[in-house]
Amino acid sequence: MNLSGTGIWSPGLRYGDAAEAADAAGELEALGYTALWVPDVGGNLFEALERLLQSTRSATVATGILNLWMHTAQETAAFHARMTAQHGPRFLVGIGVSHQPLIDMKNPGLYKKPLSAMASYLDGLDSADPPLSSDDRVLAALGPKMLELARERAAGAHPYNVTPEHTRVAREAVGPDKLVLTELAVALTTDAAAGRALGRQHLEHYLTLPNYANNLRRLGFGDEDFSDGGSDRLVDALVAWGDEGTIAGRVREHRDAGADHVCAQVLSEDGMFPRRDWRALAPALTAI
Repeated sequence: MNLSGTGIWSPGLRYGDAAEAADAAGELEALGYTALWVPDVGGNLFEALERLLQSTRSATVATGILNLWMHTAQETAAFHARMTAQHGPRFLVGIGVSHQPLIDMKNPGLYKKPLSAMASYLDGLDSADPPLSSDDRVLAALGPKMLELARERAAGAHPYNVTPEHTRVAREAVGPDKLVLTELAVALTTDAAAGRALGRQHLEHYLTLPNYANNLRRLGFGDEDFSDGGSDRLVDALVAWGDEGTIAGRVREHRDAGADHVCAQVLSEDGMFPRRDWRALAPALTAI
């Protein structure tokens, strides 16, 4: 799998119009983005992944993340094996425990002992027929214990909603031989007010989730940073806004901190498919 360079993390490729998602995937690959990342908050994840693999020839297709509460280990391993047989080794399974408020909203009490749940899920992938190799999976890991599990039982970590300081922490935790594949939200605008407005709109939900808030507190952010949609300091740390060169510089900060690959989540007023911004950013981002 090609897990260098810069990829695109996009809810549109997962939840947007299927025909446009397929067309956009082909264009993103042609623009030079090396991986396409999609979320999983319900619905038919496997159908969307298969469509992206069919629409591309060489790009890695990755889950950021596959929600372990929503798919059994056996069905995940079987689907991975089928896609690999059909499309080659291009499907990376990023696995995550999601967040208690989201999972318990529909299934009260389901979300328990996330670290143990992840270890049990990995056991299931190992014992599936056929198994899903540790080389083909990464973990959504923020805290030290999940990062340790990513080092021991996966190909590495997929940190989301983090600063370069956390990328450095992740690199130190997983060691030099594992992957660190970092997500970075970006907004292609030089207007500070517009960039921060997009950032706050994006972060509004995430800042209420304990996993992210606790990780940000470990990185030195305090109560004042979480009020009123997030302080300028917090928004600027998590969302790279500016021109193409400025955003490329922010991607480079994560690479310099130890990321093997950065997937850019483009925030825009253009809806689920910010294709103008994907095109405009491609020369700068795909050269890194």
